Amino acid sequence: MNKDELKGKLKNVKGRVEDAFGAVTGNKEKQAEGQMDRAAGAAQEKAGEARRKAGEAVEDLGKDMKR
Repeated sequence: MNKDELKGKLKNVKGRVEDAFGAVTGNKEKQAEGQMDRAAGAAQEKAGEARRKAGEAVEDLGKDMKR
């Protein structure tokens, strides 16, 4: 797991908390903010995952070329 994946997970969790808090208290603005944080966190997590997988593929290619 790289730093983008971790930051994305944390932002997603933060968004879930804000979303739930907004729903319980009736604060539509906080709920919407939470939903936006969840979406941004999920996107950041996926971007980090893609970056990690690309790096792993390059490493594997390098290992294959050494053989």
